[in-house]
Amino acid sequence: MISIIGSGRVGTSIAFLCVSNALDDILLVNRDEGKAIGESLDVSNAIPSTSKFSITGTSDYSKIIGSDIVVITASMGVYLNDRTENMVSQTTMIKEIAQKIKQYCPTAIVLLISNPLDILTYFFQKETSFSRFKVFGIASSLDTSRFRYLLSEKFSVPQSSVDGALVLGEHGDSMVPIFSRVKIGGKSLTSLLNDDEQASITNAVRNYWKDLRHYKSRSQFGIAKNAFDVIDSIVNNREFSVPVSVVLQGEYGENDVAMGVPVLINSSGISKILDIVLDDSESLLLQKSSQRIHDQINSI
Repeated sequence: MISIIGSGRVGTSIAFLCVSNALDDILLVNRDEGKAIGESLDVSNAIPSTSKFSITGTSDYSKIIGSDIVVITASMGVYLNDRTENMVSQTTMIKEIAQKIKQYCPTAIVLLISNPLDILTYFFQKETSFSRFKVFGIASSLDTSRFRYLLSEKFSVPQSSVDGALVLGEHGDSMVPIFSRVKIGGKSLTSLLNDDEQASITNAVRNYWKDLRHYKSRSQFGIAKNAFDVIDSIVNNREFSVPVSVVLQGEYGENDVAMGVPVLINSSGISKILDIVLDDSESLLLQKSSQRIHDQINSI
């Protein structure tokens, strides 16, 4: 069973993808039980006729017993200018949710999507003492999708022509697009862009969510698909390489901080944190991003 905490746009979009692809039974958990029930009734109509799985809604956390995967999308409010705006209330919320998950399904793999992503990933893992390889945040993969899209638009090529795009570090204003590993149609990206162009694209990736909100209230489909891909790899034990936020213990020279790094995912959660080569400027930016997250953690 997959339990999804939070029945807003992101949670229900993830539920829809899981249900329509007959991945597993889904439980929507929301403090407003009527909301969870209503969304489950709607999403249930997307269950394929050949599927043996179901979806239900509740406000009762005890019903998550037996969950193999728990996805947290819950939020205490909408941020407008920065993902850390509701940091204190969100941290309080995540600690409360952590205790309930620890009580009812302590062997589950936990995927965090709520913001501020890296901070909540850190505090959830510390609150539960779960293995850091079974608690990780899904967001760097979304930032990577946005980076790839922007590059495809810049060069007027399909996204399939963009190879090696990756965004690491904070899911926030200090995120680090990795230009040195990208190839466009087989050509190194660094040979195609000057420093000003790289800076412009970096700024566009970091502010993508703000541009999107100019047209709609918030994103949902991109993060839902990125989360689904990770869930699918876990359920079907299909090794999957993706950047996620995980508590680091020496990797990339960082300790006691959660941030986006490339990993391998399988049915056990994170099977390996990948050590990739970055250029000097990218390494420095990643250190600065880590320090920003450290400072935010220490401010709570």
